[in-house]
Amino acid sequence: MIPVGMPVLAIASSKGGTHLPDFIGSFVHEGLLHEYKPIIFALIVSVVFCFFAIKVYRNRQMIPGPLQNFMEILVESMYDFIHSILGKDARKYVPFLGTLFFYILGMNFMGIIPWGFSPSTSINITASLAILVFLYAQYTGISRLGILGYLDHLAGQPRDVISWCLVPLMLPMHIIGEFAKPFSLALRLFGNITGEDILVAAFVGLGISLMHLFVDIPIGIPLNIPFILLGILLSTIQALVFTLLSTIYILMMLPHEEHH
Repeated sequence: MIPVGMPVLAIASSKGGTHLPDFIGSFVHEGLLHEYKPIIFALIVSVVFCFFAIKVYRNRQMIPGPLQNFMEILVESMYDFIHSILGKDARKYVPFLGTLFFYILGMNFMGIIPWGFSPSTSINITASLAILVFLYAQYTGISRLGILGYLDHLAGQPRDVISWCLVPLMLPMHIIGEFAKPFSLALRLFGNITGEDILVAAFVGLGISLMHLFVDIPIGIPLNIPFILLGILLSTIQALVFTLLSTIYILMMLPHEEHH
């Protein structure tokens, strides 16, 4: 939750040249490693998920073991959730939306692990995910509706004289609304997870300060434990909200007559 400083690895070359250790030392010393920390922790989440997914897939059995059974429960629960919104189209979009949910959930939980860091507290990470959802939703609209159907959707599907007269108003509003969706997704996830991390970090600092009144040791009273439990709940809710809104954005791009 609280960023932990990393040691500077400045190793001078005996010949005075610039070698890999010197570059690493400069990389850490200049703060570049701190700048790329969200990407590093996001990559760690990806590697961990890929490892377990490959492990379960290669060792899958008709009678599942504990790990396979746990993974199947997660996948089935996510499918049921998305199916309740998209109906028969759920199977097609579960891989994208399910991966999105568990990836965001994993990044949120990284901030709860000691010496961890939540990539969701970086606006660059949340914006990247939001832009990905935006592009996927637009692709879904164009592929399912066709170019003309997609433009008809943006124009508000005019079918009479009055609705055609409103096209100059509805078309810009729909375009602005589409571009506003990724901003909403990115800022909501970023703001909530950042606020949660700041709250827990503040109580960690308060616990250490109170302990220093009695003993001068680098540990503190665990005042942050109730907020860590709250953080687990909020992290799950925020991942679910991001996925739910993404599912609804995709639903809005599907042919409406299929979803009455």
